[in-house]
Amino acid sequence: MSIRSKTTTAVASAAAMTLFVGTALAASPGAPGVGDPYFPAYGNGGYDVSHYDIRLNYNPTGDQLSGTTTILAKATQDLTQFNLDFLLKVKSVRVNNVPATYVSDGGELTLTPRGGVRKGQDLTIVVTYADTPSAVKDAKGFTAWTKTPDGALAIGEPEIASWWFPSNDHPTDKATFDVNVAVPNGVEAISNGTFVGQTRQINGWTRWNWRSTKPQATYLTFLTIGQFELRQGTAPNGQPYVNAYSERLGDNADAAKASIERTPEINEFLAESFGPYPFEAQGGVVTPNLGYALENQTRPTYDTAFFRRGANTYVVAHELGHQWFGDSVSVHHWRDIWLNEGFASYAEFLWSEYIGEGTAQENADFTYDLYPAEDPFWQVLPGDPGSSNVFHGAVYDRGALTVHALRVAVGDDKFFEILKTWQQEKRYKDATIEEFIALSERVSGQQLDQLFQTWLFTKGKPAEAPGRAAAEVAAKSLSVKAEPKSRAKIQLTHELLGAHEH
Repeated sequence: MSIRSKTTTAVASAAAMTLFVGTALAASPGAPGVGDPYFPAYGNGGYDVSHYDIRLNYNPTGDQLSGTTTILAKATQDLTQFNLDFLLKVKSVRVNNVPATYVSDGGELTLTPRGGVRKGQDLTIVVTYADTPSAVKDAKGFTAWTKTPDGALAIGEPEIASWWFPSNDHPTDKATFDVNVAVPNGVEAISNGTFVGQTRQINGWTRWNWRSTKPQATYLTFLTIGQFELRQGTAPNGQPYVNAYSERLGDNADAAKASIERTPEINEFLAESFGPYPFEAQGGVVTPNLGYALENQTRPTYDTAFFRRGANTYVVAHELGHQWFGDSVSVHHWRDIWLNEGFASYAEFLWSEYIGEGTAQENADFTYDLYPAEDPFWQVLPGDPGSSNVFHGAVYDRGALTVHALRVAVGDDKFFEILKTWQQEKRYKDATIEEFIALSERVSGQQLDQLFQTWLFTKGKPAEAPGRAAAEVAAKSLSVKAEPKSRAKIQLTHELLGAHEH
């Protein structure tokens, strides 16, 4: 994905011209990135998006995608032009109903609205386009769009939006979404949020309609098209859920269903630790061809490989943990990825303890002992892993150990108060690691600088596992702990989770 700037475009040109006449303007182009240290080209500057209306047609035969995305936004500065992040071929652009000139170059769609744009101005941007997404590659020769035997997958982190809708592609600019996709009759098109029905068209196609009413990051907005079995119902909290299972799961189908169908139960459990479930709908999708799992908001997607050894509720706990840590509270910069992966990994520890397959302490002990001191694992810093290691195993495993170290240091009452307060204060926003540390110190009343410095920002293996008794550490007979029953499934889960890095 790209994080291009947040600029919004011109109003009707007559109004814009009136605004600009006779004034010495400081108008300038919006920045082509939001300034993320790891991915400088991601996102854009100069505008803030409030809503995307994505209305598409997709023909699996030939991988043909076409349609229109309407973006509602507001300018945050005076603008002569601004960018959207987009890779597909554009047919036309309008800003506040007036045709705008545009240039597409390497994933940056630069718009020049007639008359410019004033700070605070409301913008309606309409982009019409058509292309073959699987044939489109970014500057690194990569495509995030996956053509499958029966459809396509638009799923990816940190990038996917540019292959199917124009956007301000960075987690700091969340918006609500309507996703409406027409496909040939008999094909399913699945996305985020609440399913608001199908519309049969006279041309032998069906339009699938999805709505996300809570702020949602662009990379968490997904589209899955193909042959799926859909299961719908109502969770105990009254929310609708939709689960979708590819008809190509083979022998893994039943194990996948035995895992994903427990989504409402696992959300209910996690809410006890993290606070109320933050969104309006629930569900999950299982498909081949993905290679990993991703926490798409309200409806994570899982590769069938997670279930090749039977039911696996640990990957479900991980991706649902992200609904709080990563989706509701998102990273401010991608360097803050520990706030996503450390806590989602710790959700697995909590779930293991809950179902009696190993306590959080037992999982922490085993994870700590798993990596010898000389292992390069300990040289990657979860608090600042670098752009090439955003999804490194240390971000997950050492990240979870950091969370456990915090729990041990402050005690259970303060620990869970910290998590719930964080979710309440940062709900639907983005955040930094430093903000989390400050909140932890405020809620606990303790100085925690050394704890986080040791576990997040210091290379090398810390002297002892978090929570392990000092006397036990000193004992000569100390050996690798017995493996918790949950460990095999957690290990399988983590082997696949980082596979989306490119």
